[in-house]
Amino acid sequence: KGAGAAVLKDIDLMERLTAACVRSTNLPVTVKTRLGWDDQSKNIETVAERLQDVGIKALSIHGRTRAQLYKGHADWTLIGKVKNNPRIQIPIFGNGDIDSPEKALEYKNRFGVDGIMIGRAAIGYPWIFNEIKHFLKTGEHLPPPTIEQRVEVIRKHLSGSVQWKGEILGILEMRRHYANYL
Repeated sequence: KGAGAAVLKDIDLMERLTAACVRSTNLPVTVKTRLGWDDQSKNIETVAERLQDVGIKALSIHGRTRAQLYKGHADWTLIGKVKNNPRIQIPIFGNGDIDSPEKALEYKNRFGVDGIMIGRAAIGYPWIFNEIKHFLKTGEHLPPPTIEQRVEVIRKHLSGSVQWKGEILGILEMRRHYANYL
């Protein structure tokens, strides 16, 4: 319908929308996008240059196309090409398939990105952020969360879900998350 990732099919529109956002605020504008709409239109290198030219302050790139959704492997090679493009002066963050401290360090170093983003690996496992941060700083692993810690976080998540969505919808939506915590 032209929203979200569909704008990758019309880079001129994406540029105009982003420029309007940049002009309308004094806050830094950042963008998170994908490599392109599908395998025939991986246009992230052009997108990165054009969005930088209209004034974004950072770009986060998910290493899959919209057509891929979350299937297959993220293409970090293209993320690295954007980061290593001499025209690109803004910070570049990579996203996709980061599910361990080791992979976070490996991808950050191999592709030269300024940072990484965690996605699905954090669903039901919010400890991954501290684990990665600790590993990047020390090279050592933190102990895994105890069952008591997991249960405490599940309870907080449920409470927040009920506060946000109401008792019935909050509980119904929370059911899909329980297994991820255990």
